[in-house]
Amino acid sequence: MAPDRPVITVVVAMVVLLGLVYLATRPSGPMSPIGSETTSHGSPEESAPAVPATGEPDQLTVVDPSEVADLDEAELAYDGDLDVVVRYPVLPNAEPLTDFLDRTLTAGVQAFDAASPGAESYEAEWQITAANDDVVGVRMISLETDSEGTRECYSTYWYDTATGEAFESTRLFAGQEQLAEANGLVREGVPDAAEAGTIHPLGSLYDSVGFNPDGDLVVEFDAGQVAQAGEGRVHAVLGRDAAEPLLSEWGTRVRDAATVGVRSFAIDGPPEADTDGRAAPAPGHLSPVDENVDCSDPETKCVALTYDDGPGGGTPALLDTLAEYDARATFFVTGVPVMEDPLTVRRAYAEGHEIANHTHEHPDLTGLGAGGVRSELATVQALVYRETGYTPDLMRPPYGATDDNVASVTADMGLAQILWSIDTNDWKDRNASVVKGRALDGASDGAIILMHDIHDTSISASHDIIRELDSRGYTMVTVSQMLGTTEPGRTYVDGAPAPPQESPSPEEDA
Repeated sequence: MAPDRPVITVVVAMVVLLGLVYLATRPSGPMSPIGSETTSHGSPEESAPAVPATGEPDQLTVVDPSEVADLDEAELAYDGDLDVVVRYPVLPNAEPLTDFLDRTLTAGVQAFDAASPGAESYEAEWQITAANDDVVGVRMISLETDSEGTRECYSTYWYDTATGEAFESTRLFAGQEQLAEANGLVREGVPDAAEAGTIHPLGSLYDSVGFNPDGDLVVEFDAGQVAQAGEGRVHAVLGRDAAEPLLSEWGTRVRDAATVGVRSFAIDGPPEADTDGRAAPAPGHLSPVDENVDCSDPETKCVALTYDDGPGGGTPALLDTLAEYDARATFFVTGVPVMEDPLTVRRAYAEGHEIANHTHEHPDLTGLGAGGVRSELATVQALVYRETGYTPDLMRPPYGATDDNVASVTADMGLAQILWSIDTNDWKDRNASVVKGRALDGASDGAIILMHDIHDTSISASHDIIRELDSRGYTMVTVSQMLGTTEPGRTYVDGAPAPPQESPSPEEDA
């Protein structure tokens, strides 16, 4: 019997219809982040399959340089005796990033050269750790070699291709409070070899922060920075959920970009904003000025405690006392002690105190030429910068000895000269009671008190001085807090308020 063709036709039609319905309604497969085939300022090509991010669980993600269109490389030009080979990436249409890397890497090399008398060589290579949407991440791996050996260091920088802004790693955090909270978690997560007490929420420590392929936050420290140099790279990994509330909006964007693999990436044009790659200070960069204190207020009596020649063995105890009374001080540090105890300098800065320059080897600067003065000050500037990320604005000439030559050099280096209004002579009279009496007898609004934190008697005296000043209603502040904006090269002896102007008499006004 011949088949019934109309029936067959109906069945085939129904099968085709059901197939079309199935194709239209079936799930598209497992959900995964869109990756690959992305162009900055553009959107991902929906047809491209997702690409997983590349990297180890305890490392930042890594992007294959061949996937970044027209990626080039530049080598840092350094004018000095140090053997320097520093290379960094150059992306088309990202001139602000290029300028930022050149400027920042140059500052790093200069600081190493100036801070390390035995400096021999500085080498650095780069990796791309993110290249998606409007985000680019550059991780630098450096080798610093001096008379003590070679150590490996890390720093990671982030760039917004749309605005042309380049950022340090601490910009991933929403603020100083969030960085401090992350710091507490990092202290718990570092290996036993690390000294948790050396880890503070500072830009100099959190200069290499990024994400692993799962979106966990990875913090890595330079060799020798928070543990013995032989321990190598020390790191901590904060789980994605724990890190989430600590991130800035930019940090969230970076995480989302870093955790997606890259098939191809290109920046399709220069940034929309007119910028040179500079940004406002990021978390981890602390000001010596407390915005909640106004020394110009007649109701506020300010006094500046200053300590020279340290840090010394008693400085940590002094910091404990200052913290007990919520007092701030200014430490005019000397180069050799900083080299011997950089961790105390780091702690003092992290706790809100001001770090200032007191030369490398404590010479009478008036007996040196301009080059000698500059060298003495440049070494300490570099040492403090490398430990804290902060560059001092103030210096104190040893013995208070200054002249036009010193003034000229300090003006050129951006340093104001700070002397004192009360000299306790604690270096000569090692008697805590005598030192205490001199400090308190001379205390007045605007006073700058000179002491030395290398003498145990001065540490003992300071405990009583701080307690008594607090009871008298004084606010103990940094020198910068008291003086406000200072003029480089100028000499200051106190911050005494200007006498009130008398109103003219009617006869004088006539």
